[in-house]
Formats: sequence, C-alpha cells, structure tokens
Amino acid sequence: MIASRQARLAETRIYLVVTPSALPADWDTRLEAALRTRLVGMVQLREKRLDDAAFLDVGRRFRTLATRHGAMLIVNDRVHLVEPLEADGAHVGDADLPPELARERLGSGLLLGVSTHDEAEVAAAASRGADHAGLGPCFPSTSKALELPTGGPGLVRRCLPHAGPLPVFPIGGIDAGNLEGLVEAGAHRAAAGAGVLATDDPAGAVRQMHALLGG
Repeated sequence: MIASRQARLAETRIYLVVTPSALPADWDTRLEAALRTRLVGMVQLREKRLDDAAFLDVGRRFRTLATRHGAMLIVNDRVHLVEPLEADGAHVGDADLPPELARERLGSGLLLGVSTHDEAEVAAAASRGADHAGLGPCFPSTSKALELPTGGPGLVRRCLPHAGPLPVFPIGGIDAGNLEGLVEAGAHRAAAGAGVLATDDPAGAVRQMHALLGG
C-alpha cells in the first residue's frame, strides 16, 4: 500500500490544504469543483479549533470527496484520527507530534508530511520519517497566522537543492498569480488553500496552477 501511495505522491503537483473555518460557507462545493478537475493529488484537512468528534464529522466529508475524485486524504496533526477516517497519512507541523513519533504511530504503510522552513529542515526531513515536506511560508496567508517571515522564491531557490528525492511542496499564500516566481525558482509542486478555494473559479485556478507547474 505504501508503494502505491508513494507513486501517487510522486505524481502530485497540486496539494490542497484546507481550513474550512477560514473559507466561505460553501467550502465543500468549492473543494469538489477543484477536485473534479482530477489535477489535485492530495487534500489535507487542517482545522485546529474543532474537537475530535467535529473533526471526524468534517473529515468524513473530505474522505468522500477525495475518494470520489481520485485524491489522497491527509490529516493535519491528529495522527490518531488517520485510521478512523481511512486517510492516506498525516502532516505534522512545528507544534505537533515530532515526526519520528508520528512515523512510529502511523507505521510504514501511510504517508507522513512535515513542515520545513529552511535548508537544514528540508535536508533532515526524510531521515525524520517524512515522505514529503511543506516548505514555507512563501507568501502572506489568509488562513493561518504566520510566526516566521515569508521567504518567497528565494526560500524555494535556497532549499530545494537540499531535498534530494523528497517531494517538497512550497506553501503559504500561493495562488495562480504568484506561483510563476516559485516555478522559476525551481518548484515543481505547490500546496494551496484559499488561493484556490476562495476564488470565483476554483477549478480554473487549479488548471492554471497545474499548467504553470508543467503538468
């Protein structure tokens, strides 16, 4: 199973990281429109304020949409909810479980993503158990309070050479309007949230981003 997931990960160019509470009320309609393009390889549910029961309720809607449209489901932080949601893996950030512990709890059959912010963290991600990494913040975000300065294309240019074969997704305020600079800096993938789902045309935004990424 992990080989299949890693193969799908390797093919993924667009990764949607979704915080429903930071989006318009019709976020699920917008998410389905984006997923319907079949150009989104993974979708992550990130919702820090919900209790586990409410997170599971929303997560089941994500699972249904992801399965329907051929995307993998990643759970932010809550490694213990990966199994009940039949998710494909988890993502851990700076204030979450250490990657090594998350990997231990997930086992070897599921994907693990980690947040990275500089060359050293990118270089160490695989040895800490990660299958892929988010790199940022690249630009100001409307869905997450930032504790670090944004790095833009320069961050991508500095860090990607340290990734080796590890898939790295620049993240943080990315949309179709600013992605080109990241691509010019070497990005082949990107993670986005409001930059797709808060637009008037989520499907169009996905298609434009995919084209910029060389898809």
